Amino acid sequence: MPQFKIEKATSSDMENYVENVEVQPLSLDSAGDQKETTYQSTNWTKYWGYFNAIPDLKSAILMKAIWNVGKGYTADTETQVLLEGIKGWGKSTFDDILFNMEIIKRVNGDSFAEIVRDPKTKTIINLKPLDPSTIKIVVDDLGIIKRYEQTSKIKGEKPIKFQPEEIFHLSNNQLASQIHGISDIESLQATIDAENTTFTDTNQIMHRQARPLVMFKIGTDDQTKINAFIKKMDTALNKGEAIYIPDDENSVSFEVVQINPSAMILAWREDIRNKFYRTIGLPQIVPGSSGGSTESESKVIYMAFENIVKKDQRYLEQQIWAQLYLKIKLVPPTSLMQDLQQDTAKDGTSGFQLQDVNAGAKI
Repeated sequence: MPQFKIEKATSSDMENYVENVEVQPLSLDSAGDQKETTYQSTNWTKYWGYFNAIPDLKSAILMKAIWNVGKGYTADTETQVLLEGIKGWGKSTFDDILFNMEIIKRVNGDSFAEIVRDPKTKTIINLKPLDPSTIKIVVDDLGIIKRYEQTSKIKGEKPIKFQPEEIFHLSNNQLASQIHGISDIESLQATIDAENTTFTDTNQIMHRQARPLVMFKIGTDDQTKINAFIKKMDTALNKGEAIYIPDDENSVSFEVVQINPSAMILAWREDIRNKFYRTIGLPQIVPGSSGGSTESESKVIYMAFENIVKKDQRYLEQQIWAQLYLKIKLVPPTSLMQDLQQDTAKDGTSGFQLQDVNAGAKI
């Protein structure tokens, strides 16, 4: 009888056979030692493709833009009249242009519009959104924007140069000393690819649920008879009809191959969809799919989201003033502060405190 000794046991070598996940280091796109440093987006077509192909990603970015600028703005009469004269490509309004630039800023990292002024009065008469892939940002050796260049898609044509005050430029998460913004999609690529993979796999599984794989076992090797049976069976299946065959178990038998989607796969897909909204900074209660959140939890989440929207709106208002010299006030989302105060009064001091919702707030 063989002897089994525990000391003879060996361990696996997972360290060498399974690769560890490592995040690659990333350098800043900053001004160099030379007199001029340039940046031009090379990922626009890829990000634009992702945005239009992935419905959950598109929904999250569109919804965020709607909350930031969708309720319109207020301004004094003079500014209102001026902005109402802006037509973009001919059929736009200032609201449309701002919505457009807010979306492209998140998709590409930067959005651009040409500022068209009256030659005599220098008053803004139009804002014309530009293809972000054609715009080159040029900075000096201190990292300050020196000019913009619009490269032509026609080979051989020279770029059109713009002074900084001739371009309305919005950047998404322009951090450290980078000379450009960062696309929201950049940090979502792995998630998007996983979503595409699981969607394709789940789609195939669901197709097999509706049209299961049927394996027929035919009691003959006569190809003519086999072909005749295939033709009859395919015709019946495609029409959804029944088929009748002689009662002979040795003639034909079949087996239905069922593939059931794992609950883990469905939960994984749900988590991937949620990640789009988490990365964009849009809680699931906003598009109306908050899962199992209670009313109180939803109110606290909504209040936190209000601060995110107000921060984004403040950025836009300040950029419009700094670049266009126009004062507007974007309409903020409806606040739930009064409801929370009423809830707190009913509940006494139990649960959350309002100062926990607004950081730094004195209640």
